Amino acid sequence: MGNRIRYSTAALMTFGFFLALLSVSASYEAQTPAPTYRAPRTKDGKPDLNGIWQAVNSANWDVEGHGAAPGPFWQLGAEFSVPPGLGVVEGGPIPYKPEALKQRKENFADRMNRDPEIKCYLPGVPRAMYMPYPFQIIQSPGQIMMVFEFAGALRTVYMKHSDAPADSWMGWSNGKWEGETLVVDTTDFIEKSWFDRSGNFHSDALHVTERLTAVDKDHLNYEVTIEDPKVFTRPWKMTMPLYRIVEKNAQVLEYKCVEFAEDVIYGPLRKVPLTK
Repeated sequence: MGNRIRYSTAALMTFGFFLALLSVSASYEAQTPAPTYRAPRTKDGKPDLNGIWQAVNSANWDVEGHGAAPGPFWQLGAEFSVPPGLGVVEGGPIPYKPEALKQRKENFADRMNRDPEIKCYLPGVPRAMYMPYPFQIIQSPGQIMMVFEFAGALRTVYMKHSDAPADSWMGWSNGKWEGETLVVDTTDFIEKSWFDRSGNFHSDALHVTERLTAVDKDHLNYEVTIEDPKVFTRPWKMTMPLYRIVEKNAQVLEYKCVEFAEDVIYGPLRKVPLTK
């Protein structure tokens, strides 16, 4: 009997030690960060982000979470209806000032006349990054080009700081590397671009900070912080993945949409107007 008690006690002590060892091991693993992906390098030793990329979400319809909704033309039925989306804005609704929120609602109500996408204007930043069309990153030590399919839009990210000659639709971008992350600081915007089709907007005080990080060979993490003291009560952030286009013949095709927008813009100026 005494031996059985001693053996049972020893077994319990061994089992307890084993559980403690597992607990320490699990704690260590929880505290040890997962290995960080290291992207292939360019000739100057920087992470290689070259490639054709595309966002796959509904942010161009509305960067905030939204349900499915009818499109602007009932004749199109489901073909141009609004797909639902969880949203890409972090931390709740966009922090509009009261008067700016009123303008956002007016923009949405009159979006068929106000949305710059309809008129094939340049999409601005960050909207160009998550429109439903591919774009290409072309990387060199001194500059990084971003070539967008929609409207033939272009961005140049200057890796040596330079000042903007004038305000513009796409703003003026300066970049730097922070380890594996490309950080792009963009200012000097005009106030006419929108963030999406639902009327979310900014002023000429917009300041955009983007962070692009390769998480594996075919995905970039895209994080963008928006600051605009004229429109928002505080900075706010959006996050989403960007996906590499992996087809063998992948390329950014020509999408010169100006000719499709001429009647929208100039139709009322015709001798016989298209619309009254």
